[in-house]
Amino acid sequence: MATEGEKKSVLEMVQSDGADEGCVTFVMHDEDHTLGNSLRYMIMKTVDVEFCGYTITHPSESKINFRIQTRGGIPATEVLRRGLNELSDVCQHVLNTFQARVDEFKEQREQPME
Repeated sequence: MATEGEKKSVLEMVQSDGADEGCVTFVMHDEDHTLGNSLRYMIMKTVDVEFCGYTITHPSESKINFRIQTRGGIPATEVLRRGLNELSDVCQHVLNTFQARVDEFKEQREQPME
């Protein structure tokens, strides 16, 4: 447990002794369905993923257990990293598109109507 002044780990990796790297459960603290479902969607699009799912342990806890199982010996950590990067790219695209439309709207309002 983190003491005062120490940062609590946001991500923990839970793996059985002797288990392969392609079957891992990640515990993500301070997260909920927003990240869990969108990240699950991004990861399931990967051909090498056999299973990806998450659970929220209890409604009063803000953590999710995120499970990834891969095919062909691909490490689950690599799949998680790729999924997070792809999700970040999608979010950045949405943000950029939204900001461009807001800027267009503001420009249209400033032009006099004919």
